[in-house]
Amino acid sequence: MVDDLEDICKLLSETQTIAVVGFSRDKTKTSREIADYLVDRGYHVVGINPFYKEENSDGIKVYSSLADVPFDIDIVDVFRRSEDIPGIIGDVLKKKPKVLWLQQGIRNDAAVKPVIDDGIIVIQDKCIAVYNSLCKPFLHN
Repeated sequence: MVDDLEDICKLLSETQTIAVVGFSRDKTKTSREIADYLVDRGYHVVGINPFYKEENSDGIKVYSSLADVPFDIDIVDVFRRSEDIPGIIGDVLKKKPKVLWLQQGIRNDAAVKPVIDDGIIVIQDKCIAVYNSLCKPFLHN
C-alpha cells in the first residue's frame, strides 16, 4: 500500500485514465463531483455504474462494469461501501489497473489483499481530489 505523499503525487502525475466505480446520476453526489473535478484536471475519466441508463454523462462515458471498459485504466477510484469491496475485486484483478483507490471512509484490508498480492498498488481511505490538490505543484495536469 502507498501512504507517502510523494509516492501518491508521483502516481497521480503518471496517471491518464481513471475509472470511477459508483459513478452517480446525481450531479450533487460526491462520486460525480469528484469525477467532474478529475476531468477538469485533465484526466480521462469513465464512470462505472451497472444501473446507469445513459452512455454519456456530460462528456463522461459510463460503462456497466470495469470489464466493459475497452482500454487500460491507470486508477480504479471506488465510491462504494467498505462491505461492497469484495464484489469488485474480481474485475479489478482482470483489468489490472496500476492502482486501486478506495475513497475516504472506505477500507477493507481483507478484500484488497488479493489485489496487493497481484502487484496492484492499493490506496485506502483517502480522497483522490484532496491528494490531487496537495500534489498540485508536482502534477502536469
